[in-house]
Amino acid sequence: MSELPVGRAVLHIMWNFSLPSSPCNTSGYSINASISSLDTASVHSEDFRPSTSLQTEGSSSNSVKSPLRQDSKWPSPFPIPKLSYDVELKLRKGNEVYAKTKKSLEVTRAMKTEILDRLAQAIFDLRGGYPAKDEVASVASALVFKYPCLRDQDSITGCDAWLMSLRYKIGNYRAKLCDAGCNEVDVNRKRRRGEGEDGPFTLKNPKRGEVNHVPDYPDHHDDNTLEEERLALVEEFKKRKRNTTEIKQKMGLTFSLRRKEIVEMQPMVSEVQERWPVLFSLEEISEEFNRITSKDLLVTFRAALDKYVNRLLKLYRARKGAFGPVMEDLLDKLDEEVRDIVSQRNTAALRGLPTFIHEDTSKFFLKRLVSDLSLIDMIMPPTTSPAVQDIAVVLEGAIILRDLPDLSTAFAYLFGLLYAINIEYPKSLKYTFEANQTIFFELGSGCSQHIRSLKTKLLQ
Repeated sequence: MSELPVGRAVLHIMWNFSLPSSPCNTSGYSINASISSLDTASVHSEDFRPSTSLQTEGSSSNSVKSPLRQDSKWPSPFPIPKLSYDVELKLRKGNEVYAKTKKSLEVTRAMKTEILDRLAQAIFDLRGGYPAKDEVASVASALVFKYPCLRDQDSITGCDAWLMSLRYKIGNYRAKLCDAGCNEVDVNRKRRRGEGEDGPFTLKNPKRGEVNHVPDYPDHHDDNTLEEERLALVEEFKKRKRNTTEIKQKMGLTFSLRRKEIVEMQPMVSEVQERWPVLFSLEEISEEFNRITSKDLLVTFRAALDKYVNRLLKLYRARKGAFGPVMEDLLDKLDEEVRDIVSQRNTAALRGLPTFIHEDTSKFFLKRLVSDLSLIDMIMPPTTSPAVQDIAVVLEGAIILRDLPDLSTAFAYLFGLLYAINIEYPKSLKYTFEANQTIFFELGSGCSQHIRSLKTKLLQ
């Protein structure tokens, strides 16, 4: 594996040369040596780097209240929280006057402070300390919609002044949370005791719709107690007969410690494997993705693929001449398939997506002959490939998962790993992964114009 090209993530497709298939390896760090005798096709990126951007499992043996947020979708309209009785009364009377005279209410300093404090708390409860710009704007808009007497007369929207004040309030609220030890904002302290002053500072805020980016520790737990739980988790995972219930409970309990390490320290994948080997099992990749986004990884991805596969293939066929032989070969091969049509259509939809949005897949969908290291970098055309036996996911040159049933499943787990290990999308395929994030998983409040155009075409 040392001769693989430098890269963060690879999907390997093993071709069958009368070799028996092996059971799915979900340990994430133990790879059968027979892989060296298999031909592979890989999905690979050279541009993966640590990102600088639910449902709760059980606790440990004791009942522990979880601090995790549950809803990934930003509410529309935003529900304005209940204010104190005297403020609510003044606003109600202010609305009555505004309905008759269109005269805005004169807001006192105390009223404004309470309104902004309640809004900042409500935003944090839903999105943490780093809401998106359009999310904050929706709060200001909802405020003047519910209380027209708060509209400012000097702006078209009527809420520009409130929007600016709310942004400042959120910044001040983050500072208070940091002083209080909130993990989500504490990871963004610019300088820590003992750290050097050199090097650029990068904000480690959620950028891909993460609902629980760096949650606070569970009640009655700190670094030391969670580290003890982590060590017990590793020991349990080493056993031949594992207690899966206990493993799941401890993974949920130690989630906040794990996220703080991954987001703040930005470790290599091998370092994460060493400390958190359970994280690289199929079940825990899905569970971790659910903790971070409150979305079910496989169910959501497969449902979205079923929803859009027909429309995607129609779009490919309508413009296949514009993409040259790559798209034509892909569709011709699909037309020749007579077995497992559903899986083949899903594979074609995923393989054709980067080409359709003008991204280069030459360094992502690769075919390799692992048994002959001299051919490790050779790209083989899809038309010359034998039947697929196996698909594997590779991160930083190490095989993480193998024996996956199809490309769509492998792609889903790769996407889940990018969230679990907080790895950025590859630059060469950023729109492909953005499409998966915003269209398939509906994560995040906005998207690029490129993907917005694709989404419009899919919904026509």
